Amino acid sequence: MEDMVQKILSDSQSVVETFIKTHGARLIEFSEKIASTFLADRKLLICGNGGSAADAQHMAAEFVNRFELERPPLPAMALTTDTSVITSIGNDYNFEEIFSKQVKALGVDGDMLLAISTSGNSQNVVAAVKAGRKQGLYTAALLGKDGGELNKMVDMPMVVACSVTARVQEAHVLAEHVICHLVDYILFQKHLEE
Repeated sequence: MEDMVQKILSDSQSVVETFIKTHGARLIEFSEKIASTFLADRKLLICGNGGSAADAQHMAAEFVNRFELERPPLPAMALTTDTSVITSIGNDYNFEEIFSKQVKALGVDGDMLLAISTSGNSQNVVAAVKAGRKQGLYTAALLGKDGGELNKMVDMPMVVACSVTARVQEAHVLAEHVICHLVDYILFQKHLEE
């Protein structure tokens, strides 16, 4: 079993390294967009299913509470947390609309939407992106495999080119931490170095 552990570690490192080399510039660009959005008194909405729902909540918590710096709260919201809203929409309409209805209710022109999906084909996430684009939100996605349907829909796709869900999710978590770190740097540290 030690061999299995080492193989998982090796595979994870390889996937993460390839993703960062491929999308490093995009992660910087996306972080700059988020910082600009926050400076314009707009917010970041985040959605996903399963492990990606947990990622959405994790990332929102890093912005609203803090990442590493002591700094003011930043306006980010996971659309995966309000069980009353989610279950009422799922019950009264359908599961596909659980995020899009929230985007329609909460999203305003100038906000951002980050979609997280290992397949890129989750229909409730696709519907959220469609709603976001109609409302003037800048859309980005952390995706896996070939990026699926979302790869062609969002303004900024970032695809972990791997078919193993666990490896994709590991790369997504690192990407989310890189983004949080860079946004904090842009908003609260960069000017100190200039």
